[in-house]
Amino acid sequence: MKHRLARLRLRINHGLALLTGNPRADRVVPPSGHTAMLTSLTAGAMAFLAVFALALSLATGRLAERWSGALAKSATVRISAPAEQIDRQTSKVLEVLETTPGIEFARALTEDEIRALLEPWLGPDLPVDSLPLPQLVEITEADQGFDADGLRLRLQAEAPGAVLDDHVRWRMPLISSANRIRSLGLFSLILIGGATAAMITLATQAALAANGQVIRTLRLVGAEDSYIARAFVRRFTLRALIGALVGAAFGTLAVALMPAAAEEGAFLTGLGFSGSQWAWPLAIPVMAAIVAFVATRMAAFRTLRTVR
Repeated sequence: MKHRLARLRLRINHGLALLTGNPRADRVVPPSGHTAMLTSLTAGAMAFLAVFALALSLATGRLAERWSGALAKSATVRISAPAEQIDRQTSKVLEVLETTPGIEFARALTEDEIRALLEPWLGPDLPVDSLPLPQLVEITEADQGFDADGLRLRLQAEAPGAVLDDHVRWRMPLISSANRIRSLGLFSLILIGGATAAMITLATQAALAANGQVIRTLRLVGAEDSYIARAFVRRFTLRALIGALVGAAFGTLAVALMPAAAEEGAFLTGLGFSGSQWAWPLAIPVMAAIVAFVATRMAAFRTLRTVR
């Protein structure tokens, strides 16, 4: 128990040392210059891009859920038959649907509703009255769903002109595309984190190389590599954290100013966050600081072994 408390106290002390720092050790790291600017700008730019990648991933996730929910519980029966048989076959289709388990509701669309469905594709001025339009029957599924293959056989026997469309061929490619875009957004976040780590590693190595003489002097007076490395870790971690905070703030503001889906006629899902998702950008500076801490620590100890 005493050993565990000692290790916990040591970790707390290291954490406090990372935040407060050591003024004498901090002088090892140049307070300004190209390395400071490179670290801050890199973290800020990457955090800005990470906000958009995160917004893209979350937006496509909402899009997939919306498409799945809108199409999963609906189906359509299209009746194509001579004009004198349309009414009879429509009645037969409705009778079949009323006795089919798993169908909650079914109704035949009116002529005005069918015309409204065709208007976005054929235009408002098309003389649809002269066209042999099929009759459409809208189906709402129950929670347990229905047997599509069995229903097709019953419709074929009762109404030869009826064709069932359960929207699977429309739903699955759309959902698959949205999920792929979401995966692309997550993969972009990984690439951004890797690029950030690489740039901070180069900046750390450059700072250590530029202060080689100071490091040799510190070693002569008894300073250990952990003492020197801690100064670099703290300085570069704080630089990355501040830069990422600024970049994430500007990225979140840019996302908030983008047009919403309603402004585009509900055709787009809107690239942005919804509800509690607005808290997600707060995690980006934290992740940037963690990446900077790990990258700087590894680069510092690796470089210090070569400085003799």
